[in-house]
Amino acid sequence: MMIAWLTNPSNAKSLALVIFFVTFVAIVLWVYGSKQRGKKLESYKNIPFLDEEADTKSAAGDKESKL
Repeated sequence: MMIAWLTNPSNAKSLALVIFFVTFVAIVLWVYGSKQRGKKLESYKNIPFLDEEADTKSAAGDKESKL
């Protein structure tokens, strides 16, 4: 009976929307539920830029050593 209900596309879309919304809310609550976890995750936002700074510094050091 349940499978027959899910074969109707309008029912499947509604169920998928509810599942995705509940998952999204759960993730948001998990991330912002703890201040300590939130601060830790906020510190991770600059990780891609730290790699570029290290590359820039090493490139500048290589230029200076060649002179």
